[in-house]
Amino acid sequence: MALGMLGKKIGMTQRFDEEGRVVPITVLHVGPCPVVQKKTRETDGYDALQIGFGARKKQRTTRPLSGHFQKAGVEPTARLREVRVTPEEAEQYEVGGEITIDLFEKGEYVDVVGRSKGRGFAGVMKRHNFAGKNRTHGTHEYFRHGGAIGMCATPSRLMKGKRMPGHMGDARSTMLSLLVVDVKKEQNLLFVRGAVPGAKNGFIFVRKAVKKKSPRA
Repeated sequence: MALGMLGKKIGMTQRFDEEGRVVPITVLHVGPCPVVQKKTRETDGYDALQIGFGARKKQRTTRPLSGHFQKAGVEPTARLREVRVTPEEAEQYEVGGEITIDLFEKGEYVDVVGRSKGRGFAGVMKRHNFAGKNRTHGTHEYFRHGGAIGMCATPSRLMKGKRMPGHMGDARSTMLSLLVVDVKKEQNLLFVRGAVPGAKNGFIFVRKAVKKKSPRA
């Protein structure tokens, strides 16, 4: 996994590119992320950094977590996440230090991991984009149903993954290779092109893109 930072989604806006086209932009508040714990191959078998984000009230912090933060010499944070890193990246940071928005630059690509909006229990039309039944020729009380789900004698059961009504949303979602349009380091703001999963003020994780490396032509 690539080195990244925790943050939250501020909202969406738009900008005009060089050719005058309207481009959707998502504003992210990223970091600073204190390093709460450091793991190495010698002690733990792998290299990783545990980073935090956001403020947490001390009276709402459990005693084990309070001791964990106190040992690292940082204030309690609202979120904690362990990020696998390379040995070279692990050497750049120490417990008690911070990962800042300087990690990202304008023109590069990032992956944003978030949690999609929960839609509760949804039918097949909303959940799977089914067309529904014809509203003519005597159809009664059967407009938004999924139709028959039965199978013949072989295999005489429902196949796994059958698209049916059920819980929709509230799942981990990753948007790959989003272009960083602008970086405001003084305000810890990251402007990326396109949409990001989750609602406003939802927590997200931003990392350097794992698939797309070169800037967009």
